Amino acid sequence: MARHLITSALPYINGIKHLGNMVGSMLPADVYARYLRRRGHDVLYICATDEHGTPAELAAKERGLPVAEFCAQAHDAQKAIYDGFALAFDHFGRSSSPQNAELTQHFARRLNENGFIEERSVRQVYSPADGRFLPDRYVEGTCPHCGYDKARGDQCENCTRVLDPTDLIEPRSAISGSTELEVRETKHLFLLQSKLQGEVEAWIDEVAGEWPQLSSSIARKWLTEGLNDRAITRDLDWGVPVPADTWPQLAADGKVFYVWFDAPIEYIGATKEWADAARDTASDGETRDWKSWWYEPAGASDVRYTQFMAKDNVPFHSVMFPATEMGVREPWKKVDQLKAFNWLTYYGGKFSTSQKRGVFTDQALEILPADYWRYFLIANAPESDDSSFTWEHFTATVNKDLADTLGNFVNRVLSFSRKRFGDDVPAGGVPGEAEAKLGEQIAELLAEYENQMEALQFRKAAAALRALWSAGNSYLEEKAPWLEIKTDKDGAALTLRTAMNLIHLYAVVSEPFIPASAAAMRSAFDLADDTRAWVSADEAKALTTVPAGTPFTVPPVLFAKITDEDLESYKTRFGGAPE
Repeated sequence: MARHLITSALPYINGIKHLGNMVGSMLPADVYARYLRRRGHDVLYICATDEHGTPAELAAKERGLPVAEFCAQAHDAQKAIYDGFALAFDHFGRSSSPQNAELTQHFARRLNENGFIEERSVRQVYSPADGRFLPDRYVEGTCPHCGYDKARGDQCENCTRVLDPTDLIEPRSAISGSTELEVRETKHLFLLQSKLQGEVEAWIDEVAGEWPQLSSSIARKWLTEGLNDRAITRDLDWGVPVPADTWPQLAADGKVFYVWFDAPIEYIGATKEWADAARDTASDGETRDWKSWWYEPAGASDVRYTQFMAKDNVPFHSVMFPATEMGVREPWKKVDQLKAFNWLTYYGGKFSTSQKRGVFTDQALEILPADYWRYFLIANAPESDDSSFTWEHFTATVNKDLADTLGNFVNRVLSFSRKRFGDDVPAGGVPGEAEAKLGEQIAELLAEYENQMEALQFRKAAAALRALWSAGNSYLEEKAPWLEIKTDKDGAALTLRTAMNLIHLYAVVSEPFIPASAAAMRSAFDLADDTRAWVSADEAKALTTVPAGTPFTVPPVLFAKITDEDLESYKTRFGGAPE
């Protein structure tokens, strides 16, 4: 049994996320974590809300709330939605936690002791109209590299280049829109990434060969352009404070660490939160060893660490955070596999709250159950390139794959068997050539599904799962028990019993994608000792897990079809193809 640490990019605290955010990090991480747990591995899936930075301050001000209270409410709201999507985090933490503050300050002190932090006087953008220094992301302008006119002062989301506010052409305040900006002198701490470039390059050469091309190409592009020293403090009221025992003047000036410095450390911080929560609530003295997942001398050298994120987060996780880990000169666990995703667009354009274009996660759960969304998003994950959400495509996928191929198979097999044979799995018949052929096919498709899941190829894994479902329909059409029963009742019983075993197999192996529907399929059979987490190749070939005489029930319809009227109403509500 292997130990697998899984993290997904931390969703920012400000606002409910759209479907693109879901498929770009948290959902595939959950599918992978569920799969590994099913295969018997020791899995720890960690995520958290990313709570520091100017947007949180401004959103709190707009709501008339203290920023800490705003973040607490927003965290709970996001967690409720992720629970609705059945994301099975082991812990969903908060980057504003005391654990993260402690670790962030520890990392900063160690970097300083090792000569990788330097205090520098810098000229920073100040907005008289706003009466404040503007953090990088609250200076907007035109990217000097690609010409995108809404680039932020920390990064251009169009070409993903990392920027400084002074790089922007025609900069303006993102708060007030004022172009009357001044550059004033202030002091900040800089992480000397340039001194760590060689070490990061050597590490990338060692590990990135296993990464998808999207991840490795972004990392290598950053390194080719050269690592620049980066300011890791900001002039904000909300954040991890610079420790006064190391930088007394900066602490007195109220400096806090840059959100992109403390946010990746929260992966470790959230794991410590997970451990501390068990200690604080356990009545039996339960303890969890968070260090065994992150600190190599404590056991983390045996951990396989996989990160999931959208492509705009790759530079920080593939280069900046590993450089930070290297600079502390302590054996912290670094990522083994970095799975990056392109964009999910909405009819080829951006999701937009202000323009009421696109589906956001809370709205998605209002109109359809989570399994509809989970399956569609993973089956169309933007892995090799961007993919587009359209209501037409969504409707066709739900109706064909979920309602017709899987749901209809389950319903007609169980309903017909109950009608003709009663409430127990029917006995009779001896498996023949058709069942042997089916067993070989199912075992082969199951192996393909497993291989694609192991390779983190989610679209291909979904295609293999869909092929498993289709194989059952082909078998049923070939055997036609509704005709067979007229001349060979035992043969029809064998066909239905075999099909019921397929339903049970589908319940087990579909769980990572559609957990609620999988549970409904599994609970249809009264198998008191059914504790199996996965299906072996031999079991797939035999298809005898559910024996004759097993009581069963017919579950409610697993997937209702989306009608033409539904389709039109969704397009009206959420926006259709741009004109």
